[in-house]
Amino acid sequence: MNKFRDTHELVDTSASRPTVTWAGNLVRGLIPLALLAIGLAGYLVLSRKPPEAPAVKGAPKPLRTRVLPMNKGNFPIEITTQGVVRSHTEVSLTSQVNGRIVSVSSAFEDGAFFQVGEILLELDPIDFELAVVSAKAQLARAETILSQEQTRARQARLNWEDLGYEEEPNELVLRLPQLREAEIGVDSAKSQVESAMRNLERSKVRAPFSGRVLRRMVGVGQTIAGSTPLGTIFATDYAEVRLPLASKDLKFLTLPEKSDDPPLAVEFMDALDSTSPHRWKGWITRTEGALDGSTLELFVIARIDDPFGLHSDAAPLRMGQPVTARIEGKPVENVFKVPREAVFELNKIIVVDPETMKLSNRQITVIFGTESELYISDPGGGSWLFTGHHPACLCAGRFLH
Repeated sequence: MNKFRDTHELVDTSASRPTVTWAGNLVRGLIPLALLAIGLAGYLVLSRKPPEAPAVKGAPKPLRTRVLPMNKGNFPIEITTQGVVRSHTEVSLTSQVNGRIVSVSSAFEDGAFFQVGEILLELDPIDFELAVVSAKAQLARAETILSQEQTRARQARLNWEDLGYEEEPNELVLRLPQLREAEIGVDSAKSQVESAMRNLERSKVRAPFSGRVLRRMVGVGQTIAGSTPLGTIFATDYAEVRLPLASKDLKFLTLPEKSDDPPLAVEFMDALDSTSPHRWKGWITRTEGALDGSTLELFVIARIDDPFGLHSDAAPLRMGQPVTARIEGKPVENVFKVPREAVFELNKIIVVDPETMKLSNRQITVIFGTESELYISDPGGGSWLFTGHHPACLCAGRFLH
């Protein structure tokens, strides 16, 4: 009986459970749908744009910028150009005689300095000394022959006078042809001695000027001929710089055209090191006679004395060293000076009327220019220069604040 009751109770419980499960599932399915609907409604409300207020037209907003006063005046100018240091005299040293090199001076080494007349190298002198001895022997024989002929000529005249002839004897009687031949023989022998002595002296190759050795090409023991290059040397008394000048800048310079024209001062700086404090003073001494065909530039030649500082405390220059040159030109008169950054479209500026504070464009004519400044003629109108940026919207008629 108890077992049956327990089984009946179990059946009744299992029959009512499906009703409870279906209701719970329905509630759980409706909750996400409700949340989705609420979110969609909120999105639609928040994404709606508020009505735009009608635009109100007002006065143009004042433009804040910078201006500079434009004053006419006379301004000194400086023309800048560049060149390369070069020697004014550079030669390939050769010997005037043939021979074998027996010694080379320490002054004839690459980069060494030497003085005019200093012996740079020597050739074996034996052959030249023998030539001198032989030439002197020839001279002695010629002088003996001359002395004999002079004696014979005097004796011939005495003989003629002893014979009592009144007329003057002819040249053959007085042996004048033989005498002249003997005199010529002495002169020829003397020239041979002088030539032998010169060749002996030329066996010592001397410096033709004070300078410096660029490159030595021979050494001890080498046999050379008169055409053999011994080395390259250059003078050190002064250096030269060939400078190009633009055609448009020539009117601001007074260049020397003739040999007696005064030179034009120029200052040089090291083009390889812009921070170098060294300066070298030079002079433009001559002008080339033609413009360069491709650039239409005129080249001038400047001179720098004592480029290696041998006789002063100046810093040494180097041959082949690039330098920057500054040349003071004639002042420009009755012009305006404006910064280059204030110019736009190559040849326009913006000026400001100080009374109305309005901007206007002006076409300019450049008289002279540097890297940072331009000198222009009177642009007309306005006494202030606009120095701000030039945005695309900037046009005549904007106001300044």
